[in-house]
Amino acid sequence: MPCLFCEIAGGRIPAKVAYQDDTVLAFHDINPQGPTHILVIPRRHITSLMDLTEKDDVLVGNLVRRARDLAKQTGLGERGFRLVFNAGEDAGYSVYHVHLHLVGGRRLSWPPG
Repeated sequence: MPCLFCEIAGGRIPAKVAYQDDTVLAFHDINPQGPTHILVIPRRHITSLMDLTEKDDVLVGNLVRRARDLAKQTGLGERGFRLVFNAGEDAGYSVYHVHLHLVGGRRLSWPPG
């Protein structure tokens, strides 16, 4: 079965794109957990955080910086926002392609879940 996020990154499944370049794609989550919920993914398939290597350090930094920039652009920079990477079944990881959640636009409780 093809990877859902690879299909989105390849343009074969439509998404509401917030940002894209050669290495990163950001799009609005179809099941948002806040007024703003954007997923930031590498275009290259990486199954899990557990599969990252030192070669991916720049890529992960780019994901975080892009999420930060999107937070600023969507007005979350002043109020606050949350960036979340999940890994594994207990964390609710269900699409096996590394992705960073940008969530904001409401008061977020702690601990989550």
